[in-house]
Amino acid sequence: MTVSGTSQPMVKAELVCKDFGALKVLKGITLEVQQGQVLVLVGPSGSGKSTFLRCINHLETVTAGRLYVDGDLVGYRQRGDKLYEMKPGDVAKQRREVGMVFQHFNLFPHRTALGNIVEAPVRVKGVKNSVAVKRGKDLLEQVGMADKADAYPAQLSGGQQQRVAIARALAMDPKLMLFDEPTSALDPELVGEVLAVMKTLASEGMTMMVVTHEMGFAREVADEVVFMDAGVVVERGDPIEVMTNPQHERTKAFLSKVM
Repeated sequence: MTVSGTSQPMVKAELVCKDFGALKVLKGITLEVQQGQVLVLVGPSGSGKSTFLRCINHLETVTAGRLYVDGDLVGYRQRGDKLYEMKPGDVAKQRREVGMVFQHFNLFPHRTALGNIVEAPVRVKGVKNSVAVKRGKDLLEQVGMADKADAYPAQLSGGQQQRVAIARALAMDPKLMLFDEPTSALDPELVGEVLAVMKTLASEGMTMMVVTHEMGFAREVADEVVFMDAGVVVERGDPIEVMTNPQHERTKAFLSKVM
């Protein structure tokens, strides 16, 4: 994992809040992710981890605060001291720069593995089909699925489908990858094959934010672990230090359950 020396972070969150009606899910999240860094978000269910990830991709709008990706304000334009939400088309252009892999694979059931990967580059970015197909085959090889290019999702295991989903996200050449509990819907014996792909991406310098309960992955791959609970950052730091010597009682209680 190589973190570049650039001064501009890939992700910058400033006092980000998110309310769903009276429910306050995020309560002032402030953090930065540097280019090439792997940041892993851990914490109990309902702590706001996935919501925060979705805000970075503007799948959820923030209630207060600001989010930047590679220096650009996410989802809004600023005029004077006021913020105006972008039009859907402009939000979609921003979102092309950020790949996201969800708990569930969301592959098109009527398209092959290769067809799923080719779809967005051709339709959204206007890439020539022949170029997209070549790139798609390269990505399938990268995630260990070269022999499944013509298989449909129903013919693939959950781990295989998730690897195709990762390749699909990479096909848009994102500058940032977000993973929202990518192994939580998998049978235990399939988790390793997905984590192996993610480890390779990390070693190649991809900037990644990962919500996961796979503490071994966090310990081995993350540059920094952020522990969230009840919508706030409780503790953060070097993964081994946080896991072996947590400073906060809430962190200790969580780790005692999952480790």
